[in-house]
Amino acid sequence: MPLLVDDAPALPLDAQGILELAARSMFQLFSSVSQGMFLVDRSGRIVWVNEGYQRFLPDLGFSSVDQFVGRTVEEVIPNTQMRRVLETGQPVLIDLLTNKAGTFVVSRIPLRDEGDRVIGAIGIVLFDHPETTLQPLISKFALLQRDLDDARRELASQRNRSLAAAGDGERRAKYTFASFIGSSPAAAEVKRQARRAAQSTSPVLLLGETGTGKELLAHAIHAASSRASGPFVSVNIAAVPDTLLEAEFFGVAPGAYTGADRKGRDGKFKLADGGTLFLDEIGDMPLSLQAKLLRALQEGEIEPLGSNKLVPFNVRILAATSRDLATLVREGKFREDLFYRLHVLPVRVPPLRVRRGDIPALVEALGEDLALRNGTPPPELLPDAMALLAGQPWRGNIRELRNVLEQAVMRGEGQSIDAAQLERILREAGVEPAAPAPVQDPVHHAADTEDESRYLRPLAEQVAELERKAIAATLKAHGGNKLATARQLGISRATLYGRLENPE
Repeated sequence: MPLLVDDAPALPLDAQGILELAARSMFQLFSSVSQGMFLVDRSGRIVWVNEGYQRFLPDLGFSSVDQFVGRTVEEVIPNTQMRRVLETGQPVLIDLLTNKAGTFVVSRIPLRDEGDRVIGAIGIVLFDHPETTLQPLISKFALLQRDLDDARRELASQRNRSLAAAGDGERRAKYTFASFIGSSPAAAEVKRQARRAAQSTSPVLLLGETGTGKELLAHAIHAASSRASGPFVSVNIAAVPDTLLEAEFFGVAPGAYTGADRKGRDGKFKLADGGTLFLDEIGDMPLSLQAKLLRALQEGEIEPLGSNKLVPFNVRILAATSRDLATLVREGKFREDLFYRLHVLPVRVPPLRVRRGDIPALVEALGEDLALRNGTPPPELLPDAMALLAGQPWRGNIRELRNVLEQAVMRGEGQSIDAAQLERILREAGVEPAAPAPVQDPVHHAADTEDESRYLRPLAEQVAELERKAIAATLKAHGGNKLATARQLGISRATLYGRLENPE
């Protein structure tokens, strides 16, 4: 949909003409250099999308532009704030939008007629991979988010204590995606997958070694899902004796057996009704209970122990395991039909040894948490200590890292921690310290600094630079032919001449 063409009438070089030319030129520029752009009318209906935005349509559930155009913006773009822009007339220049298509940095700008009435709005996708393109800003945001999470958890804890005193056992998620510390490629990818899983209603299977943060991600998925207002109930299957698991899951009818509560007891499925049930260490579930769990998931109903009554439930299942379920299936230790029932949205959580660049940020966050709990200043790790931590294999992952750091804090005489202290702690735990490794913070790594710094400038400068590069490349491709260049870029020759005379 080119708005600037070669046969467009020449505009007078007065102030109004320059404004119109600038508006048309900027629209064309944003359409070509942004990751995607669309227009809505006054009623909020999509009236146009550019080619860049069309690549997001399959993830939003549309196979063609015709299915997308003509619908209200809320119907087709989950979590959009475009309606607020139409109602207030105020632009939203920078915002983070997360939906089924991913996480984006977006701008929303109202369109006005000559009478200054809002007649529509433009939506612009500035970046579609903010985890990498805006990493320094996102890291700062994540730190602020962690502080906010701490404050919310404290308030929630106080509220829950009050409710518990009144007999209300409310259950809520404790963490969000900002609580999953890390900006390495591996951490960014697992958070991307988990965010997309949060938008679905299908079962999620979190796979990974012990101590990698699977439970934290389960909380975050629930908190970002449509069930966030419902309960989040978790059960660690490995921690419950086999003889009690059935009662733990399905509950007990009143007087079901000698010694049973006269009032009966609700199981985890009942407690999680309307929310999320997290089955931790699902690989440790005995075969006898696997069949009953599968039936409950298939039928959407449970039968409490000692009862002949079927009780329906509405629960979204999240499961996690540190074991190789596929191998357990081959060995006959895990039901194949249950495996496929759970293995719908698998998310593999990476071990700490493949995300060593996240260790400085993890150490900072863990140190702040320890300081808050103990009422002491955060520990300061000397460079040799940080290098030693970066070189370890961390078989226990983040849980092991926290344990080592906590021992160093509690046993140290000063605020600073050096490599010698950490080596002693590792050896006492039966671990021979590996050689130190250079610390490569993914936010400030030298190989990335230059690439990231180009985004830390005013947007107008970045747009102007992109425009200059586009014009230069197109001129070169057409051997300096300005007419062919203007046609290729979809602008008028007058616009091209103006850009060449005044590249700024």
